Amino acid sequence: MDAILDPNRASPAGAPGGADIIKDGDSKSFMQDVVNASREVPVLVDFWATWCGPCKQLTPALEKVVTAAQGRVRLVKIDIDKNRALVQQLAQMGLPLQSVPTVVAFWQGQIADLFQGALPESELKRFIEALLKLAGGQMPAADLLAEAKQAAEQGDQQGALELFAALLQQEPENAEALAGLARTLMAMGEEERALEVIESAPEKIRDHAEVAGVRSALELAAEGRKARARLAEFEQRLAADPNDHAARIELAVALNAMDQRTEAAQALLDSIKRDRSWNEEAARKQLLKFFEAWGPTDPATLKARRGLSSLLFS
Repeated sequence: MDAILDPNRASPAGAPGGADIIKDGDSKSFMQDVVNASREVPVLVDFWATWCGPCKQLTPALEKVVTAAQGRVRLVKIDIDKNRALVQQLAQMGLPLQSVPTVVAFWQGQIADLFQGALPESELKRFIEALLKLAGGQMPAADLLAEAKQAAEQGDQQGALELFAALLQQEPENAEALAGLARTLMAMGEEERALEVIESAPEKIRDHAEVAGVRSALELAAEGRKARARLAEFEQRLAADPNDHAARIELAVALNAMDQRTEAAQALLDSIKRDRSWNEEAARKQLLKFFEAWGPTDPATLKARRGLSSLLFS
């Protein structure tokens, strides 16, 4: 894992100089730094005070998320005690600053959104993502994730590996990036390293659907190798007894390992159709594990889900 996430490796997307991204503001600079600047990029204004405890929690987290935006949003910090005239002027304009911290988002010279109180970093990120979406953009991390996924889809596994790793350097708790990195390693035949990545998942994302999906895919890969060696045996058993559900489920696992997803799903659907309750619905549970490993948007998942729904609700 450490070898993949090289801390000395530069991000593919270089950040612009940070001098103007975060700055202190006052009544004299407000028009230039906030109103005018917001015609180019969204600007957040953090109204704070030295005596405000929550401000001391919010500001560092806010600065972290703004820095991660790499210049796509700016932050201006204003001490309300040193800028009472500005506070009064904003109140006259319909923006009463009754408590701090208050963060006001400006876009195109107008107030776009605001919140009061100290929010956790995850909510700050969502707030800024929504602001960027309003402005027709998105966080650099979203660009990087899209680029990594595209590289993986096009078969550029090394490129995808580097991009997913770079994103994880920025956002260690990004479940899609971690799962993408593990899936890329699987595609490269590096299942042990993929398992290391999954096992290193932070507690917060350990049960995320993307991470759980890779975990299931790794389990199925291991089971599939064993089942493939006995493929002929399962086929013979089914030829002798079509109701040999254990053989049919093992056959499905083998087919999945051979990347024959449609055929694997159909084998399980056939078992469900013959005896839905066999071995505590083992065939249905195996099919759900396939869905988890393949992902909810995989064509094989979508087709098999329709087939399963048809059987369960017929």
